[in-house]
Amino acid sequence: MKHDTPEFAAIAERGTILRCQVGSGLHGTAVDGQDDRDEMGLCVEPAEYVSGLRRFEQYVFRTQPEGVRSGPGDLDLIVYSLRKWMRLALTGNPTVLLPLYVPDNEIVRITELGRELRANAAKIVSRQAGLRFAGYLRTQRQRMLDGATKVNRPELIEKYGFDTKYAMHMVRLGVQGVELLETGRMTLPIAEPWLSWLRELRRGKHTQDEALEAAAELEDRLGRLVRGASPLPDEPDRDWADRWLVRAYASAWQAA
Repeated sequence: MKHDTPEFAAIAERGTILRCQVGSGLHGTAVDGQDDRDEMGLCVEPAEYVSGLRRFEQYVFRTQPEGVRSGPGDLDLIVYSLRKWMRLALTGNPTVLLPLYVPDNEIVRITELGRELRANAAKIVSRQAGLRFAGYLRTQRQRMLDGATKVNRPELIEKYGFDTKYAMHMVRLGVQGVELLETGRMTLPIAEPWLSWLRELRRGKHTQDEALEAAAELEDRLGRLVRGASPLPDEPDRDWADRWLVRAYASAWQAA
């Protein structure tokens, strides 16, 4: 299914309840104007796309054509169906959870339903998020150990000997996962002293071995938090999520 059609663009535009930045600018790790802008939206699709034969799961917009790397000033936007977003959020997907915690100044658009969703983050987030953060962190660390990141940013490999941006995002995942499991929140931008350390890593001021060591330590902390040290519940409140989705869709359709 193509996700960038005018039909899907119109659905996303009409039904968006929350849209915000989710990229390096949000995390505070962008440097020297080198980054594109990543945004995520959540929308309520029309009733016929839920009960009829047609389906809408997401709309994708990229300034650059498919296969071309985004650069400074480019926009990468994904707008999820609210139902799909909720399914991903309940599993603890790290990027999908970001709209629950972005500061107000990073919000592009929000409705009353969007505000209500953000107010109920505690019902959505659980220790399941720790498993997802740890899983992504472990995969990225293994790819770096295996040298599988060499095709991503060859200019960084040539300058620093390894993909420093990839390494920064690897450690960032661990930092944010640990904070979320310890406090039930994510500070955005990332709080000090980690923010400066991550920016230094991206600029090549820390070695690949230092990045891998930091990632391993954070993965170990995540494991301990998931196994019992975290105050978060073992599972999200899926019953609440189901009831809220039914009410949110009914409310949006009635208003339309």
